[in-house]
Amino acid sequence: MPPPNPTKEKVSGTKGKDVPVGLEETNHNHNSTTTSIVDRLPLSVQPYMRLARLDKPIGTMLLLWPCYWSTAIAADPGHWPDPKLLGLFTIGSFVMRGAGCTINDMWDADFDRHVERTKSRPLASRELSMTQATAFLAAQLSVGLGVLLSLPHMEFCFMVGAASLPLVVAYPLMKRYTNWPQLVLGMTFNWGALMGWAATHGSLMDGLSIVGPLYASGITWTLVYDTLYAHQDKRDDEKLGLKSTALYFGDEYTKPILYGFSALTFTNWMVAGYNAAGLGQLVLDDTTTAIVAAP
Repeated sequence: MPPPNPTKEKVSGTKGKDVPVGLEETNHNHNSTTTSIVDRLPLSVQPYMRLARLDKPIGTMLLLWPCYWSTAIAADPGHWPDPKLLGLFTIGSFVMRGAGCTINDMWDADFDRHVERTKSRPLASRELSMTQATAFLAAQLSVGLGVLLSLPHMEFCFMVGAASLPLVVAYPLMKRYTNWPQLVLGMTFNWGALMGWAATHGSLMDGLSIVGPLYASGITWTLVYDTLYAHQDKRDDEKLGLKSTALYFGDEYTKPILYGFSALTFTNWMVAGYNAAGLGQLVLDDTTTAIVAAP
């Protein structure tokens, strides 16, 4: 992997919060465990780790939780989820979240230089070149592919996993064209809600009544937390001609709309759990039987 440009100095970031892929600041001076680990790595490696947001693990957890939910809910009743599968999803979430961050920063480097919160990112500050980022992205995607090919029901999981790649690539561009980039982020970040079931059962059709609501709940959950976060960038976004749900909803309507999305999130979580317990299927079977038996 090419070393970073030694002639470029690091630019200090500004204080902020840990958030999902492509949206968190890159100030790596926080007094946190992950930041201190990154700062102890060789200087030639540190920019790559910050490009992958290794010092901002909350985004990885937001990507990982839907994988865990789906894997746990797909397990046989009374049994723990497969620990090997959980381990593979953990590795995959770290790697693919990092790949998403790399893609995001490659698309947005010119914009990031004009935003206070993001101007210190390795590509925006020119600490890394596009060539170096491309080589790093190739390595990340290779590891991600290795994880995908290690999942049970490999062929089916490969098809389901590969289907998410257009979303991963497209998401950073959405803020240029739509008021709903947070919706696309939700569709991308919660793909694990499908993958856990697919890796356990080798199919999605037998679990659509469960993973469908689970996936939908993750999307609305993402709309809530990412719209809140987008409010801190709305002035810079507006100047740069970028779009977001924060700008689209405005200060007046953000709260009521997010209350609605929160209600949808909890509703879909409950529907997924209800159906996973077999209660929803029992109702469906009884209804079907009644219809068929009707004169």
